Amino acid sequence: MLQISKEFWPPAGISIRRISSDAGSIRLPPAFEHRLLVHASPSTWSVCREAGQRYLRRHSDIDIVPSGEAGGYGAETACDILELRIPPGLLERVAEEAGRPAARSGLRPRHIVRDDRIAHLAWALESEQRATTPAGRLFVDSVGVAIATQLLGLTKRIAGAPRGLTSAQLQRVFDYVEAHLEKPLTLAGLARIAGASSAHLRHWFKAQTGTTVHRYVVRRRVERARVLLLQGELKASEVALEAGFAHQSHMALWMRRELGQSPRELQRKQ
Repeated sequence: MLQISKEFWPPAGISIRRISSDAGSIRLPPAFEHRLLVHASPSTWSVCREAGQRYLRRHSDIDIVPSGEAGGYGAETACDILELRIPPGLLERVAEEAGRPAARSGLRPRHIVRDDRIAHLAWALESEQRATTPAGRLFVDSVGVAIATQLLGLTKRIAGAPRGLTSAQLQRVFDYVEAHLEKPLTLAGLARIAGASSAHLRHWFKAQTGTTVHRYVVRRRVERARVLLLQGELKASEVALEAGFAHQSHMALWMRRELGQSPRELQRKQ
């Protein structure tokens, strides 16, 4: 018996849900999206229906189920699965942007794959799902591109691909972020501003600045919130919106992480 703890989250793009299953046959019907099934329980003996062989699935082992194909296996004990769904369009876009359009059709079913990078990103996405103050669309976009890139085997630089971001590209991103902090920002949107692919921006922004695109945006929002709070002309709830945070508690969370103090503590020290 399958028990699905939550509907897919987020509602668009790469999505995630946890599935709990009793011992027995786990059958997942074909789906439009590509699927990654991340084993979320301790080691579990299972039987591959196709090969008829018995395997030990360890925590974070991954099954890859391409679009249009069924997934599942026989589990000897109850277990949990973290199911990630990746729209084919996302995989195609990342492959084309990286100069490997043929790679988009090269996805094949694979069982018990060990990939610590994909597993780490899957747990980060689930943690974001459970967070009371989620980081937002930009974070989810970045994780989606990273998973698609890893899935396509594009972690190594493609021969002949442009290396790095120019100073002009970086400056365009910096300027755009500063001018639009109060608005929702996405990785794809910032990539268009830079004139680069999402995967290229995600990788080289961190390599050249030492921080991710998401963390850079958060830090600029924290700094704007700090300045506005010290000016004392707006309520904390108004400052949160002006700085681009979803709400006041979201702002407080990131100010404590980045500055080591809450908005109220900051104002008291004036």
